[in-house]
Amino acid sequence: MQTRRALLKTSASLTFAAGAIAALPSAVLAKAPIVGRQAAGYYRLKLGDYEVTALSDGTVALPMARIYEGIEEKDAEAYLAGYFQKNPTETSVNAFLVNTGERLVLIDAGTGDLMGPSLGKLVANIEAAGYKASEIDDVILTHIHADHSGGLSRNGKRIFENAVLHVNEREANFWLKADAAAKSDLGIGPQIAQAEAAVGPYIAAGKFETFADDAAPVPGFTSVLRKGHTPGHSAIAIESKGEKIVFWGDIAHGDVLQYDRPEITVEFDVDQKQAAATRAIAFAEAADQKYMVAGAHHAFPGIGHVRRDETNYDWVPLLYSANY
Repeated sequence: MQTRRALLKTSASLTFAAGAIAALPSAVLAKAPIVGRQAAGYYRLKLGDYEVTALSDGTVALPMARIYEGIEEKDAEAYLAGYFQKNPTETSVNAFLVNTGERLVLIDAGTGDLMGPSLGKLVANIEAAGYKASEIDDVILTHIHADHSGGLSRNGKRIFENAVLHVNEREANFWLKADAAAKSDLGIGPQIAQAEAAVGPYIAAGKFETFADDAAPVPGFTSVLRKGHTPGHSAIAIESKGEKIVFWGDIAHGDVLQYDRPEITVEFDVDQKQAAATRAIAFAEAADQKYMVAGAHHAFPGIGHVRRDETNYDWVPLLYSANY
């Protein structure tokens, strides 16, 4: 039975406890600061005997509703909103590292310091994934746009000092052998200058090679010319033990709109009509053959499959796995 003495004793204890809590350092009750950043951006998967590591260069908010061509901005914005994507749209920039057991091969090289502080995180994420830039044997570019080549060099020095750089021959000719008229063009001229600055140090060091259309950039890797976005834009593929993944480059920008509307292009496409035609071919092949696809601008890690649906296609992201 609870007596008056017991009640007083309990009350005294509670008063003492409250006083003790009040006497604790204020830091104990302080609110935690908002961090505002994610964990290191890498994701590994096994492909036969190979290990593939998806690497994030970061994300950037782009006005995709305005960048898309062949659709009114308000319609593109409404479509994206239907998938809970805002305008500007947070857009991933991804690269991929393949360890064959014999070679360490990087596919695309991120933005470097060309596109702002939310990007340019590729080297840090290579290191977080357990590698060093100096360990990479080869770099293969799907194409030479700044968000794929900007991370190759900085202040005239090669970031991947021991790597050979491989680029499709017609892609290299378009950007690195441009005439005076192209260089003075207000639209493409700055892009040519960026290409020269990024690739030039590898050429000077004798670490630059081109590959023909649909040829193997390095042993064990194949390429497929997917022109339109740029003249020599190429998909890069590997296979091991019956498994296949195709590194798509910029076949698609984003995960939704162009899958329902493959004819929609982006203002960055050098040849709009050809880019749309190429996308239709790439989508159909990926859906029919059911191989994995890795996209440079799909939400990180950017790996998944393409399937047909009642309106054209769907992007199906890879199911996350903590082990392999």
